[in-house]
Amino acid sequence: MRCAGKLGARGVPAPSRLAKGCGARFGGPARRCRAKAEEPEIAPLDLLKKENELLRQAIDSADGSVAELESELDAAGVSFEKAEEVEAPVPAPPADDAQAEWSPAQVQPDGHAMEEIYGTPSVPEGDGTECLRFDPTLWSHADHIKERYGRYRSLRHAIDENEGGLDAFSQGYKNFGFNRGEHEGKQGIWYREWAPGAKALALVGDFNDWDPKPEHWAFKNPFGVWELFLPDTEEGESAIEHRSSVKCRLESESGEWCERIPAWIKWATQAWDEVQFNGCYYEPEGTSEPGVYEADKKYQFKYNRPKKPSNLRIYECHVGMSSEEPKVNSYLEFKDDMLPRIRDLGYNAIQIMAIQEHAYYGSFGYHVTNFFGVSSRCGTPDELKAMIDEAHRLGLFVLIDVVHSHASSNSNDGINLFDGSDGQYFHSGAKGYHWMWDSRLFNYGNWEVLRFLLSNCRWWLDEYKFDGFRFDGVTSMMYHHHGLQMAFTGNYDEYFGMQTDLDSVVYLMLANDMIHSIFPNAVTIGEDVSGMPTFCRPVAEGGVGFDYRLQMAIADKWIDIMETSGSDENWPMGDICHTLTNRRYGEACIGYAESHDQALVGDKTIAFWLMDAEMYYGMEVDSQSDVVNRGIALHKMIRTITSALGGEGYLNFMGNEFGHPEWIDFPRDDTYDTSTGEFIPGNGGSHDKCRRRWDLADSDTLKYKFMNSYDRALMHLDKAFGFVNAPHTYISRKDEMDKLIVYERGDLVFVLNFHPYNSYTDYRVGCLKQGVYKIALSSDEGVFGGWSNASKWTDAEFHTQDGDYDNRPCSMQIYAPSRTAVVYAPAEWCDSENETVPGLGVKGVGPYYSY
Repeated sequence: MRCAGKLGARGVPAPSRLAKGCGARFGGPARRCRAKAEEPEIAPLDLLKKENELLRQAIDSADGSVAELESELDAAGVSFEKAEEVEAPVPAPPADDAQAEWSPAQVQPDGHAMEEIYGTPSVPEGDGTECLRFDPTLWSHADHIKERYGRYRSLRHAIDENEGGLDAFSQGYKNFGFNRGEHEGKQGIWYREWAPGAKALALVGDFNDWDPKPEHWAFKNPFGVWELFLPDTEEGESAIEHRSSVKCRLESESGEWCERIPAWIKWATQAWDEVQFNGCYYEPEGTSEPGVYEADKKYQFKYNRPKKPSNLRIYECHVGMSSEEPKVNSYLEFKDDMLPRIRDLGYNAIQIMAIQEHAYYGSFGYHVTNFFGVSSRCGTPDELKAMIDEAHRLGLFVLIDVVHSHASSNSNDGINLFDGSDGQYFHSGAKGYHWMWDSRLFNYGNWEVLRFLLSNCRWWLDEYKFDGFRFDGVTSMMYHHHGLQMAFTGNYDEYFGMQTDLDSVVYLMLANDMIHSIFPNAVTIGEDVSGMPTFCRPVAEGGVGFDYRLQMAIADKWIDIMETSGSDENWPMGDICHTLTNRRYGEACIGYAESHDQALVGDKTIAFWLMDAEMYYGMEVDSQSDVVNRGIALHKMIRTITSALGGEGYLNFMGNEFGHPEWIDFPRDDTYDTSTGEFIPGNGGSHDKCRRRWDLADSDTLKYKFMNSYDRALMHLDKAFGFVNAPHTYISRKDEMDKLIVYERGDLVFVLNFHPYNSYTDYRVGCLKQGVYKIALSSDEGVFGGWSNASKWTDAEFHTQDGDYDNRPCSMQIYAPSRTAVVYAPAEWCDSENETVPGLGVKGVGPYYSY
């Protein structure tokens, strides 16, 4: 979610430039559509009934024939005995395919349970200025950095003194909400809720027919926490049945009664005939075998967490819209269908959006109502666990897109106005309301809010075994102006002044401290558009503590170029390189050409910018379109240079790797923009644009497969050479006339010719290491939709010559076709015959292989 700029466009449909009905062309070539039109379409259910009837007739006929034959043999005096029935052998699992060499799956014996490794928070020391050693000019604002570090240390000390340490403080979910426990020798359910503004609180639900009995009223302690114990029945059964609906009924200070979903609820569900959600008491009785999913049993993790990737290749995804069909996909379907696809593409991490429950599906998960609840649209908590466990088996790191920057203003389903007061979890008045997002803003200076949010971080790591977070909307958190209508220039006064919300920054420091100290393998990524210095330095040094910052300016730059530059001849080589590499030294970034933001209605993906309406008419393999050929060529080049120069990690939103042709439009009704009052027409609740058309990428008759294949080869090139996070980076040429960019990343030499029609023979490019090079990857390969003018199959050798060229000690002469990216690697690590990953010419799995 963006903090400024494009947020106003969210949910606003872009005027379509395409004729109505064009979407019907997505099923494949035109001839396929015409063939379907000539036959009357049979409904799936009718077709199934027809097939079943034919099958029944065939079986009946066969049975009759067998009986008739037996009678004839009997009459002829031929006797026979039926052979003893032998149980069919269980087929052996298929042998690992060639991909297993590149992406080996984790193997654990039967009965093995996941082994969690915990760390211990250390006592903070120093004054917080160690983070300034990378930038001496920051000493002018050392007092501000000392002040925030001092606040952090004071809070840590208070937590250690009063709560038994950060470890215990971040496990609030073991005390609040619903937990099994004991009281006066009896087993039962404890329910606790912090609601200091309430005068009375009772628990209601299916278990008491929504009419609280005297024993269902809670007692309030001096800290504003309501407590209630529900003993098990005489038969030993839970007082609240698993999967039954629950809410708490409160009386506010003004005497008004309301019902709320418990703030720490593990699951909230919406009945098909109801608008509002209900809290769901989720506590399965049995426990499955490790790694085995069984409905209504507690899932037990089998596979250990994968090691932290040195090169993050993140596949940003949304479970609900991951289906090819216009529906809400499930966790189990994602596990079976999507995880193998992601593994095969070569990504080593998934970043899952919209996991925290959100009453409004169209919010993309960014208007959270139940912070500890798993989105029920996609399944149960245990189904999500099974999905994460399978991801770990396949070696995939799993990040959750967590939203702590704001909360839904929905008071019926969420925590807004929970106890009837305006300022329980949030700032009261205008300070607690985000006018552009129509949401509530947390009071990070409140003790119980800190407990709630820190425990929420711990919950997702501990209960569901997520491996880290992408924190959404961090810019909005760190500044009182929330980044709205604010253009950050890089002046340090913009980061370290009165506009900085120190309570929020200190919360982020506490969160990163807790996450990294207790879960040493975890990764945190912050969505910050401001460029806050020290954002990605450890908390122990005085930094905010994130591992990575999202490099958001890159996507904006590509859009700006495509929107304003017109012809390729106007594309600014130097400006592209500057934007890709303009980041703070010592602070790692995740680069991306486009994320979910660019795929939403109101924006356009890179593929759409490049090809527009031609994507509906010119994507057949046997068709020729200059617009499509240009679009596919540039799509590959943009991803090549962004992955290699844009950061120390790389991210792609699902479907964008093959140029998904449609925007994302969640099912929605007519509404009005909360900030402008503008009428926003709905789409009739349709899921048609809220899915991913994998059939397009998988079709042999459509050109989407070319972009998909190239993205796969590019990700595997990083597996082999680790170029995304290689320490050595040097751009030797940014030629505005030739439209050429030449750069080194690690041991590789990248040559990108953006010129629309000029190709260059015997073009000299500089390089660091002498020796012999070969082509490891070329976007011009036929398997990627190119013309094979520069191809690994030539097996050509490129010998370097000593002597300064473009400030490099060596150089070589190469052929640079127009609109082509070619990657040269040391010849000893190239093998043109290796087609394990089609189009990639790497020997084995490369010299620096890292899964």
